Amino acid sequence: MSEQMGTSIVGLDVGTSRIVAARRSGGSAEYGSQLNAFVSIPYSKMTENSLHRESVGHQIQGDTIVIHGNEAPRFADLLNLEMRRPMTQGLMNPAEIESVPVIRQIIESLVQSECGPPKVCFSVPAAPLNAEDSLTYHDATLRQIFSDLKYEVRSVNEGMAVVYSELEDTNFTGVGISCGGGLCNVALSYLSMPAMSFSVPKAGDYIDASVAGVTGDLANRIRIAKEQSFCFNGHFAGKLQQVLTVYYDDMIGSLIAAMQEAFSNSRRMPKLKRPVPIVLSGGTASPKGFRDRFEKQLRASDLPIEISEIRLARDPLTTTANGALVAGLAEM
Repeated sequence: MSEQMGTSIVGLDVGTSRIVAARRSGGSAEYGSQLNAFVSIPYSKMTENSLHRESVGHQIQGDTIVIHGNEAPRFADLLNLEMRRPMTQGLMNPAEIESVPVIRQIIESLVQSECGPPKVCFSVPAAPLNAEDSLTYHDATLRQIFSDLKYEVRSVNEGMAVVYSELEDTNFTGVGISCGGGLCNVALSYLSMPAMSFSVPKAGDYIDASVAGVTGDLANRIRIAKEQSFCFNGHFAGKLQQVLTVYYDDMIGSLIAAMQEAFSNSRRMPKLKRPVPIVLSGGTASPKGFRDRFEKQLRASDLPIEISEIRLARDPLTTTANGALVAGLAEM
């Protein structure tokens, strides 16, 4: 694959918590990431000039300045506000008026190329288990954004992107799980073909909101503390660690219960000749000890397929974007 072709194709993980871009350059992957969030502050010319000098991502909306991306948490904390989110539970939030312009600007900042409009393979979530397909608005809105930016696009299921990124050694056979901010996405693949996929609406945001409800703190501050210091260590250094563990266990239990139901009831289940691996990815799967916690609960369950191993993705935060890049390079 030539370097020029590699840099003209971008894998994009459009996640509730983060938007991550992956591109190939010089034989290796390069990544960019922005928080999928924003805050609004009153407009002043001095503030606008200061943000320009500091290269803080923002846009002017009437009498407000919308600060988006990685700087949003700092301003939210300074102003004692919750960040606003363009997406909720893995999908575009139609109730948030700023969703489309914010996501467009974040995508453009991550994907822009000196070689002209790139080709983009972007991730899409699966419909929740036992729920009607609710992806129409989400998919159509993203495609309109890409069309306005004149990008050629292709989509890939988020769980399958995990498989494409991590399971080349099993000929892309196994279970890919992406534990994100809004959803946990699951896909069962057989020889790179999707056998089934579904999502569970309990993930990182559920943990943050639930813990905030118990501790009385802002969910944004819970998220930051979770990402910076939380791990499963067998004992509780304080109330926050204890409450986080409770809701992590609840999320893991819900995910495994959904896997049991889906793999037991689906007529599309392939006849697997040998045990298959599970790969865990996503920011919510990143805390130290998560893989062991998940395996302990899974081994105690009655999963109707044999599992050969449970592994953590090489880089859980970039797995989906990398898998989308693999799919884009192969198909575009």
